[in-house]
Amino acid sequence: MARSLTHAAMLLKSRLGRHLVTRVARAYGFLDPVALLARLRGFAQTSEVGEPIELLRAGVLFHARGLVNTKAIQHNLDWVWPYWVEKQFNPHDPSFIPRAFSFSHINLTHRNWTAVGLPDVPYYPIVDPRGLVTPLYDGWSLDFWVLPEKGPALAPSKLADFDQQLHVNASVSVRSVARWPGQQIASTVQLVLERDEPVCRILIRAAGAGEIVVALRPYNPEGVSAVQSVELHDDAWLVNGRHPVFFSRTPLAHRLSNYAEGDVAVRLHEPMTAPRIDCAAAMATAAAIFPIAPDTLPPLEIRVPIFDEFEPGRRPRIKHTPPWPEALAPFARLAIADAPLQRLYDLALANVVLHTPEDPYPGPYTYKRFWFRDAVFMLNALLTLGGVERTRRALHRFLPRQRRDGYFLSQEGEWDSNGEVLWFFGRFAALTGETLPGRWLESMARGARWIQRKRLPRDSGRSEAGLLPAGFSAEHLGPNDFYYWDDFWAVAGLRAAARWLGGIEPALAQACAAEADEFLATIVRSFPRGPHRRYPGAIPASPHRRMDSGAIGSIVADYPLQLFPPGDEAMRRTADFLWEHCRFGGGFLQDMIHSGINVYLTLHLAQVRLRAGQVAHAWEMIDTVARLASPTGQWPEAIHPRTGGGCMGDGQHLWAAAEWLLMLRNLFVREEGDALVVGAGLHPRWLAAGEARFGPTLTPHGAVTLRAARTSGGVRVTIDAHWTATPPVRELRVPGCAPLTVAAGDPPDDFLLPFAP
Repeated sequence: MARSLTHAAMLLKSRLGRHLVTRVARAYGFLDPVALLARLRGFAQTSEVGEPIELLRAGVLFHARGLVNTKAIQHNLDWVWPYWVEKQFNPHDPSFIPRAFSFSHINLTHRNWTAVGLPDVPYYPIVDPRGLVTPLYDGWSLDFWVLPEKGPALAPSKLADFDQQLHVNASVSVRSVARWPGQQIASTVQLVLERDEPVCRILIRAAGAGEIVVALRPYNPEGVSAVQSVELHDDAWLVNGRHPVFFSRTPLAHRLSNYAEGDVAVRLHEPMTAPRIDCAAAMATAAAIFPIAPDTLPPLEIRVPIFDEFEPGRRPRIKHTPPWPEALAPFARLAIADAPLQRLYDLALANVVLHTPEDPYPGPYTYKRFWFRDAVFMLNALLTLGGVERTRRALHRFLPRQRRDGYFLSQEGEWDSNGEVLWFFGRFAALTGETLPGRWLESMARGARWIQRKRLPRDSGRSEAGLLPAGFSAEHLGPNDFYYWDDFWAVAGLRAAARWLGGIEPALAQACAAEADEFLATIVRSFPRGPHRRYPGAIPASPHRRMDSGAIGSIVADYPLQLFPPGDEAMRRTADFLWEHCRFGGGFLQDMIHSGINVYLTLHLAQVRLRAGQVAHAWEMIDTVARLASPTGQWPEAIHPRTGGGCMGDGQHLWAAAEWLLMLRNLFVREEGDALVVGAGLHPRWLAAGEARFGPTLTPHGAVTLRAARTSGGVRVTIDAHWTATPPVRELRVPGCAPLTVAAGDPPDDFLLPFAP
């Protein structure tokens, strides 16, 4: 009785609160927020969680900055702004966005940047496409200009052409070069350790007549970032009373300005003696002016110590970081006579390693946070390529994120995580051949039971009967719904539990096996059918949806989960629809949320085509993805169809990099049931130019290195393997050659495949 009264009181209070909100809104002439929210919910299926609170929080912060941008930028277009502003606010540029009714001004056209860093160090200075450096997480930036003998400063953000590359050797560094007639300025940005503390180090060289300007900018690639004060020292600044910027030599002069006085860029020729500037608008700017030194002298060096973004006053200490050659040593190597694709593979590998210091981060800035979804895809690439210990370390951090009821929680209302984690625990066991630790198995058992309990009643008679509840799912599929993406992952998770729990809970393992089969049959029965559907035979995003770009989530049943056989009719029809109706510039265009060309989803679609034997079609998408890479070899989460710049998410998206690694790996060798499919995606141009080599890559049968080369009569394929047991069935499917199937147990691993007639 007491619980009932409490519940009734809470309900009454809630209704009273809604009534008061409505009364106040109407009294002041505002739209009723209660009615508005009710209308918005009408577009989605009823669900436990409207939107994950983490994403709401991030969205509020994102648009709060956008509101500051609205006030700061458009009234001060005489300032030197970052590249995205120079493009997006320019009416002559295809990136231009009208602003009359924009709620906030945010970077929607050139969300591109590249992180630098060290293995196992979770701090990422970022560099934008014109060399703007943001040393501290979400902080202010440093820009580098040339001040000619006459005229205003030359700023790289205003250049149409620019050279920029990412290098991986002793460090991951970005080199940027800006050129004007008779002038040049180049920067190299890297993260280094000094006395066990991370420091962003920037080396500057310039050529031509004039001077170098190191400019402190109150913004970054997302927008305005506060600079409240700058204090001058002979060879250093102190920004906001906390963050030092050190110069390797004393400047010729310092210049300071605040918001009321305008950008320091227009005050470079004014003499100043003030040792400090304060700005009530937090838009202070500063410039340090240096002579252009000859190449025989060391470059100008700028050092910015890193501060922990979670404890702003703390300087982190890093006791050990492996050198890059050591960090990359465990991973499979690619060797092909295709320099652009070779480079993209090498850079993607280094960047995924960089962003898995412990937790996997799908981005260095906007997405420097944890999602099970991104983590599983990133770790799947690292594990498959041989990164066992790095993967093991990350998986240990999965367990504390599991609730007592068995739910693996990164965001409330997303029901794919349990299936993803269980599937990946199983993949770790399969690829390593190890017995999973007892704590992992217990975690799998709790996770499997959560899936069993979470399913909707099977006998409701509704189309979603027996599926998982409506949820926010993968964020880019549309309003809350009963997404097949979640259900397919759950089936794969139950199958993994059935395989690996037999040793500790045989009854649960048997129940999981039976439920996985029944669950998959339930999903198939729920597929919408009938001529009223937009593309009969294809699988939409949910039983309540017509075919649209959200159907991209349904192909997860094919890749990577292989719940259906290669070339399954429903998968083929779904892929056909996506290609015919959701394609732009050769890539998959995600209309919802992302509103751009999505690289990792394009590669998912290419994997489906590769598995179905449609190799030429897969390569069409692979070449598109390679063409869409930035000069530093990065892909943002989504790419603007017109500008080619990032339009969604982080400017450097590591799920995309992980999918690139797995795509190239699967061209050489992939698993199909108990068999290995060998060479199915090898491009003829690789073989014509010499030997193509990949490995060693982990498979459930052992580590494999594949070598292939064209001969006068065909293609010679050599499999260097450390089989853990009997060699598996090997299906050699090199394009242009007669296929060959080698039975399990047959010892030869060197084959000459004749050209097909």
